Amino acid sequence: MRKLLLLLCCWCSATVAAVAEEQFSTDVPLLRQEQLNSTFWQTKLTGADKLLLSTEQIAGRNQQTFNQQSEMRLLQNLPAHYSKAELTAILQAVSSVPETPRFYADGREVTPKQWQGYTALLAQKQIKPKTAIQFGLVVKRTALRAFPTDDRVFNAQLNTDLDRFAETALFVADAVAVLHQSQDKQWLLVHSFNYTGWVRAADIAVGSKEQVFAYTAKAPFIVTTGAKVRTAYNPEISAISELQLDMGIRLPQLSAADTGFKVHGQNPAASYIVQLPLRRADGSLAFTAALIPRSEDLHQGYLPFTASNVVAQAFKFLGERYGWGHDYNGRDCTGFISEIFRSFGFLMPRNSGQQGNGTYGSNIRFDSQSSKDDKLTAIQQAQVGDLLYFPGHVSLYLGMVDEQPFMIHDVNTLVYPTTDSGLYVGTLNGVVVTPLLPLNANPEQSYLDALYAIKSLR
Repeated sequence: MRKLLLLLCCWCSATVAAVAEEQFSTDVPLLRQEQLNSTFWQTKLTGADKLLLSTEQIAGRNQQTFNQQSEMRLLQNLPAHYSKAELTAILQAVSSVPETPRFYADGREVTPKQWQGYTALLAQKQIKPKTAIQFGLVVKRTALRAFPTDDRVFNAQLNTDLDRFAETALFVADAVAVLHQSQDKQWLLVHSFNYTGWVRAADIAVGSKEQVFAYTAKAPFIVTTGAKVRTAYNPEISAISELQLDMGIRLPQLSAADTGFKVHGQNPAASYIVQLPLRRADGSLAFTAALIPRSEDLHQGYLPFTASNVVAQAFKFLGERYGWGHDYNGRDCTGFISEIFRSFGFLMPRNSGQQGNGTYGSNIRFDSQSSKDDKLTAIQQAQVGDLLYFPGHVSLYLGMVDEQPFMIHDVNTLVYPTTDSGLYVGTLNGVVVTPLLPLNANPEQSYLDALYAIKSLR
């Protein structure tokens, strides 16, 4: 009987495994289920755990990036004031009425009167001859938008996943320069280190320049290395209770010697103690200790920059819903790349064109004279973790399987030619592994044809 039970158990296990394998079905060409596991790619690596750059070298690379990329700015080096002309130019660059029509989700076109309402929110008449720049810290993940409104607008195709007012997101503990407020005082125009736009005033705590930048430089520190990490439940301060912390956030680390053995009613022995920014009722900046369970995905200091860690970080987002401009509490293709590399301490431009055309890192570029063979040769010589740039898109190179290059990316569409000379148009709308060669970047162009740069941050 015991032998029979053992055989039945083995048969059941094999059957369950076979059924699980058979249930995997996809419209992504060449994709196999085992390729959706980071270890599949990590085991193919040579020197997987070799340190590619030290934390100090990455800091040096960041300095070069700030020097080379005009869209990035060291906030602490901003002038004390903006003139009316300077601030007006910034405002108009961020919140200009588009030349092409925009539509609401129900198909109604945004009318000139409605555009006047949006531009009135900008409070341009309230700009003073000289405006002092203030500084603050983000206290919860917040959307950075083109206009100070939660209204969603779309282009003529009415793809409601692509809100054209959505620009990006800012994360907890991000520093910002506060430039202006909306007519209704509900929104602030801010610079982050790589973008400018409108955020909810309730999500920013304003402090002195010294307070803000002393906090961002404080050591020792913890880095959030999970796709989404949450603080412990806190019955005393709701603002920091189960607070979402996205990948790559740097938080000052405290110890029980600083806080004592009771933090908001909980012993910190099984938690990391961090310092979080807090917004007082008047909008001013305060700080508080907070607990993050040690079961969460964190690292003391930045992650070691290794090929294996790059792959591991990328796969932590696998299956997350695509979010244009960090919409849907997710991220888009460049957010996906930026947050992976932020885990190691890298700071990068926000948009794919700024990244792909940027001179930072080591770059191989292609133009209309580049042949397919030139591109294929360059791809085959690329290293795992290199970045592949296409117009409006970026992916992370995973390696070759059966002479096919594969990549992981956060992508909206799935397009490829069919055997009957047609075109398959499907949906990905998430972080997924795909081959490069069979797919199109758009209905007119293959990914290979569209590839214009390969960037290495090693």
